[in-house]
Amino acid sequence: MSTPDLSMSHPDAPLIEVDLEHAAPHGYTSNKDAYLKRLKRIEGQVRGIARMVEDDKYCIDILTQVAAATKALHAVSLGLVEEHIGHCVVGAASEPNPEARAEQIDAKVKEATDAIGRLLR
Repeated sequence: MSTPDLSMSHPDAPLIEVDLEHAAPHGYTSNKDAYLKRLKRIEGQVRGIARMVEDDKYCIDILTQVAAATKALHAVSLGLVEEHIGHCVVGAASEPNPEARAEQIDAKVKEATDAIGRLLR
């Protein structure tokens, strides 16, 4: 028995792949507006740093602003790691199948530790 073709796209349309594992609401979804607001502020900080360089400002003053922007990005990063652990890792722990649960928890914890490793480099 063959599976029917349920696609409704034009035959020449590009195929768009959807990652269903990550399609559900993310842990940060409830704080999305706050993250976006914070990132827009950081974006403004970085533009200000670029202006400082363009205006030949004192290097230590520029480095001070770079440190402030870096600290702000780290705060966003830590928030996202916390959201990942609280949502994705805990969600994996609710898997009813014990073998699948162990695999999912391991995968989500590895994602978190890999992300933390990238932040520390």
